[in-house]
Amino acid sequence: MKLISWNVNGLRACIKKGFMEFFEAQDADIFCIQETKLQPEQIQLELPGYQQYFFSAEKKGYSGTAIFAKLEPLSCRYGIGLSPHDAEGRTITLEYPDFYMVNVYTPNAQHELTRLDYRMQWEDAFRDYLLGLDLDKPVIVCGDMNVAHQEIDLKNPKANIGNAGFTYEEREKIGVLLNSGFADTFRRLYPDKTDAYTWWSYRAAARKRNIGWRIDYFLVSERLMPNVCDSIIYPEVEGSDHCPIGLII
Repeated sequence: MKLISWNVNGLRACIKKGFMEFFEAQDADIFCIQETKLQPEQIQLELPGYQQYFFSAEKKGYSGTAIFAKLEPLSCRYGIGLSPHDAEGRTITLEYPDFYMVNVYTPNAQHELTRLDYRMQWEDAFRDYLLGLDLDKPVIVCGDMNVAHQEIDLKNPKANIGNAGFTYEEREKIGVLLNSGFADTFRRLYPDKTDAYTWWSYRAAARKRNIGWRIDYFLVSERLMPNVCDSIIYPEVEGSDHCPIGLII
């Protein structure tokens, strides 16, 4: 089974920059996207063979997630069941017979860490949600988690300590999640691989110089890790400030 995740930074904009070409070439079983920045009625996508699930933010043009799935789920859940966290369209969960598929767009702590306190509340609530699912059956989680976990996960760690996405608080929270029974598939398979990033600033030709961060992940319940064949980053694919990532399982 092939899974893809991509923060498209605006689906309508990404479609003009090659989204469909990549989508069709991958022929994924499940394709998750984050930061759709639209309401479902604002787009008409022809995706033969795929069912489409959109969860949009109440605020127009902001946040939002979507899943395109060949495999029909047993159920679909929008949000994590807590109203303060579900207004921004950040999670979609598809239930399958043998696993849950969770697509997430984690809140950014923002410039000067104005949303860090909220981010910490989100982290605890989202972890509790995943652990609840995991009691029932294994979980696959993908998306833009807005944190570089370790120094190896960004180009300039020393200069970014304390910045959004690399605060001690955010790094600790993803560590707690991983220690709760989840595996970072890419880092588990490639523990020493450097210069492997999924997001680059639009400034200072950062992408061309590969000055980036790995903030997009496929996590799986620990008991699923033996089924993982590969965890992939597609840095050559443009169309957004993030590149897609993939999981073969």
